[in-house]
This record gives sequence, C-alpha cells and structure tokens, in this order.
Amino acid sequence: NRTQFFRGVVDKYTWVAKGSSYLPSDISAAYLYGQLLNFDKINSRRLEIWNRYQAGLKDLGKSGQLQLPFVPEYCKHNGHMFFIRHQDAKSSSHFIEFAKQKGITTPFHYIPLHSSVAGKKYGEFIGEDRFTTSESAKLSRLPLYYGLSDQEVDQVIETVHHFSKVSGPKL
Repeated sequence: NRTQFFRGVVDKYTWVAKGSSYLPSDISAAYLYGQLLNFDKINSRRLEIWNRYQAGLKDLGKSGQLQLPFVPEYCKHNGHMFFIRHQDAKSSSHFIEFAKQKGITTPFHYIPLHSSVAGKKYGEFIGEDRFTTSESAKLSRLPLYYGLSDQEVDQVIETVHHFSKVSGPKL
C-alpha cells in the first residue's frame, strides 16, 4: 500500500498482497535512464546529506539521547536513508508529530513483514519476537532526497535537537 501511504490514506507502509515484477513503460525507462546518467551526482548528494545528518546529530548519539545509523569502516553505503532510533515507540511517535508540526515529514519506518497483512496471510513468524517488532517501532526516518537543500537539512537537525531538549534526556 505504498501509494496510499504516500498520499496519507494509511499511516503505515505495509505489505498487503503478493508482489509482482513488471517491465517499466517507455516513459519510466527514459526517466530511469536520465537518473542513471546522473548516478554519481545523485548518489554523491545523497551521501552529503547523510553525512551532514551524521555530523549534526553525533552529539545526541554520543550522549545516548538517540541512536544513529552505524556503518562499519569496511562497508560502503549509498545513503539510501537516514534513521534515528528513539528510546521507545512513544518517543518515536511524539517526535514524528513534533516534526510534522514544524512542516517536516519524518515517517515511521517499515512495520515488520511478519505483522503486515501479506506477511500474516502468506507467511508465519517462527520463534520468539524479542526484538523485531519493538525495535522497528523505535525508528523514524529523516528526509533524504537529492533535492533537499543544506538549509533544509540544517532545519531537520535543529528540529531533532529542539525535540531532544523538550522531551528530556532520552529520545
């Protein structure tokens, strides 16, 4: 239900049916081709934004107020997304609402596959769910896309800092 999620019809992006793989239309292929021609430029900008978040929020990570993404030195990432991990689900929800009031979209991360409509219909969870559900509820994603300006990134960083001040010692 990705489309409904982006339109705001549902509050969580979840799997509701078996997926499919379709060939792209000519217009979609042309759009993709244009992006592939600019891959290095686009990916470089996404990594700049990711690194700006990391640098701007590292003090909150070091103080234990939130957890930031960790990428081992031997790994290379593409700046796909930047998330923050809150102390609990309640803090995450409060942050998402706080940011929304400031005009910043910081969506909840994905719900676990096993608790989605399609996951329940087509699969089953084996074992004890000690971490997946509770940990996924603590995550929120910060805006990260090619056209995001440095000023907008700084505004997001300021908003996270402001929330940490008004919400107490732990996000």
